[in-house]
This record gives sequence, structure tokens and C-alpha cells, in this order.
Amino acid sequence: MNPFLLILAIVPGLLICYLIFRADRYDKEPKLMMLAAFVLGALITYPTMKVEAFASTLGWEDSTNFIKIFVFSVVFVGLIEEAFKFLCLAFPYFRKEFNEPLDGIVYAVFIAMGFATVENLLYADRFGIQTIALRGLTAVPAHAAFAVIMGYYVGLAKMSKTKKVQYLLMGLLIPAFVHGLYDFFILQPYYEWLMSFASLVLIASLYFAYKLSLKHIQTSTRISEEKAAAALALAAEAQHANEEATGQDMIDEIFKEMRASKEEEE
Repeated sequence: MNPFLLILAIVPGLLICYLIFRADRYDKEPKLMMLAAFVLGALITYPTMKVEAFASTLGWEDSTNFIKIFVFSVVFVGLIEEAFKFLCLAFPYFRKEFNEPLDGIVYAVFIAMGFATVENLLYADRFGIQTIALRGLTAVPAHAAFAVIMGYYVGLAKMSKTKKVQYLLMGLLIPAFVHGLYDFFILQPYYEWLMSFASLVLIASLYFAYKLSLKHIQTSTRISEEKAAAALALAAEAQHANEEATGQDMIDEIFKEMRASKEEEE
């Protein structure tokens, strides 16, 4: 593979990972965990594509039937891809490192970028530089936007005590539907101008992903500040207790010396 094409296929996903890593400013996730999430996303690319290839044998992808193409896009593309990514989120979700709402977005994006990067490499080998350059501006950011939506609701589920199942379902179904809608406008064979709606879905997804990220950044910042304040309060309390104990030890030592001196005089 051309080295320039290889770089063009890899850089967009890594750049988005870096931006998300920078967004998590306080209680940062362990680098090994983020790497594991990226690798998990990369590993599910092949089985996901195999499932999609099997679904394609139904012939709905090339159908002229509006309903069949829509169902294929939402169920056999959107839901399948997002379900595989969603399952990967179980790895960080049940670990102690996942302790803030923003963590859902961080891990979901790293998983999605692992997936998108391998997908890009496969497309690069088949279609060349123009396709990869276009995907760097469309498909890769789209995967990131869908991941932010998923991670947003999974983060809410992690922090919630009463709505875990509801938020988890929303974390799977909403990005699956948006992903499917995006692909539907690309796959539909009716009118070329309808393909422009895919761009609108992408722009809207990126906008909402940005707004949702801001919400979790603000929430996680507040949580981190509260943790820091609590830690400082505990440290101050411990220091005060230590000073009191030290003062009492000094008083005891003075009285001990006074008693010893008195005994000597007697």
C-alpha cells in the first residue's frame, strides 16, 4: 500500500481520539484502557463486515423498494455496526475506571475510531486515495458522532440508579437509527439530490455530538472538582487532627518533665 494512502487512512481516527483524550481534562482514563478500547473496535471490524455481507445476500441493499432499503440501512447496517460497538463498551463499563459520565464518550469514541480506522484501511486497499480522502471528511467523523451519542447515554446509565436500562437502550437504538438514516440517503437509488440529505444528517449528528460532549464535560468537571474539594477537606481535617495530636504530645511531655523534676527535688 502507498505510504501516503496508509497515513491518510489512519490519521483521521487517531486525530479524533486525541481530541477526545484532550477533552477529558481532569480524571483522565488510563492510557492502556483507551488503547484496549481502540483495539477492541479494530477487532470487531471484520466480524461486523461478515455479518453485513451475509445480510446483503437478502438483496435488499440493491432493491428498488423504499421500505426494504430503509430497513436494510437501519437494521443491517446501523444496528449491526452500533451493536458490535455497544458490546465492546461492556469492557470499560463494568470497570472502576469508568467513574464519570464523560468516560462513556471517551471509550465509545476510541472503540468507534478503532473500527473506522480498520474499515478505512480495507477501503484504501480496494478504492484508493479519493475514497479515503472523502471518508476522512465524512464516514470517520460520522462514526465519531454516532459514538458520542452512544457514549453520552451509556455515561448517563452508569451514573443513574433508576434509569440504567432506559439509558442503555437509548445508547444503542438512537445511534443505530441515525447511522442507518445516514446510510439510507447514500444507498437509496431514487434521486441523486437525496444523497445531499446524508450530509445534513452528518452535520446535525456532529452538532448534537458537540453539544452532548459539552454537557458531559461540564458534569464531569463538576464531579472532579467536588472530589478534589472533598479530598482537600479530608486532608485539612487530617492535618488539623495531627496538629492537635502533636500539641497534646508536647503538653504531655512538659508535664512528664515537670513530674520528673519534682521527684528529683523531693
